[in-house]
Amino acid sequence: MIDASSSSCRVVLGISGGIAAYKSAELTRLLVKQGIVVDVVMTEAGERFVTPTTFQALSGRPVYDSLWHTGADNAMGHISLSRDASLILVAPATANFIAKLAHGVADDLLSTLCLARECPLYIAPAMNVQMWQNAATQRNLAQVRQDGVMILGPGSGELACQEYGDGRMLEPEELLAVVDQLRQPKLLRDKKVLITAGPTFEAIDPVRGITNLSSGKMGFALALAMAEAGATVSLIAGPTGLSTPPGVQRTDVKSASEMAAEVSKRLGAVDIFLAVAAVADYTVANPSARKHKKSGEPLTLTLVPTQDILATVAARQDPPFCVGFAAESENVEEQAAAKRLRKGIPLIIANRAQDALGSDTNEVSLIDADGTHRLPRMDKLSLARRLVREIAERLPARHG
Repeated sequence: MIDASSSSCRVVLGISGGIAAYKSAELTRLLVKQGIVVDVVMTEAGERFVTPTTFQALSGRPVYDSLWHTGADNAMGHISLSRDASLILVAPATANFIAKLAHGVADDLLSTLCLARECPLYIAPAMNVQMWQNAATQRNLAQVRQDGVMILGPGSGELACQEYGDGRMLEPEELLAVVDQLRQPKLLRDKKVLITAGPTFEAIDPVRGITNLSSGKMGFALALAMAEAGATVSLIAGPTGLSTPPGVQRTDVKSASEMAAEVSKRLGAVDIFLAVAAVADYTVANPSARKHKKSGEPLTLTLVPTQDILATVAARQDPPFCVGFAAESENVEEQAAAKRLRKGIPLIIANRAQDALGSDTNEVSLIDADGTHRLPRMDKLSLARRLVREIAERLPARHG
């Protein structure tokens, strides 16, 4: 993993001979825009698709393409280029290049550099769907994965050969996100984190139920940010169409009672518990086994309180560090402060329900024993990363 204790980051970007090399030009631009130093290394075949001049202009640095001509002051470029690099990313990684990695072939600068590296190696495969599905390619992928190489993608869709299927290199924005994730400081290394996210669904009958407008975006962003910070993350998610963040173990539930049962099952040696889910306060006492037929008469439902999951966890004899979320419609900070005391937790995150539910941004206040600390509005992933830092600073010694 990248050591993010330093603000500097240098990526060696390898370009092998695939049409997707054009995407790597945009990736170079995006990396440089993020303040990342990019050293581009190209194979001879890669230069048939995009010229070195393009990458030199975008990176602002020399492009390396020969094992024999690496500069008068850099006679051992196949070794020195990988020293002090945060990672090597080969994008595109062709079937031929993956075969070289699998068998330890080092016949050009890029393959030699990968063999002589000390830093992590990531590859973004790009090839025709038949090449991707070929048994030899899959054997080689299994081998490089076993050797510790991280494989990013590929995606599925229309290919340059006018066919459709697996084999598309991930988009530059997706690869940038991976590098960005690796740059995050490992503030929660070796910590175990349990997170609830999304709404719950309380059945009225087989086709109807009571739910809320929670999208799960904040909880999923926190799961990703916690994993980026080095934690082992378990996510218990209510009904939502969001994708599982990389490196996160996910369990899907529907009702408040199912969520409570999963939390109880998974608490174990958890260091941090984040109750982000918008759990229903009430559930139907006797849901019907059959669909209620519409009539002209009022329908009366008996609602009973659900279990307070956060308060139950906080009341344990040796609870994890508990963080609650309070989505209020009025008097937000006052009501959240009262909720923190009532539940007996060290930290609660407060926001206006009208502004947060379903939105891609959020503006919150952190409320702890020292008072209220307001944060500016930001996108939910940026907020989640900020909350990771805030939580890491507040962890007591026994959870530190």
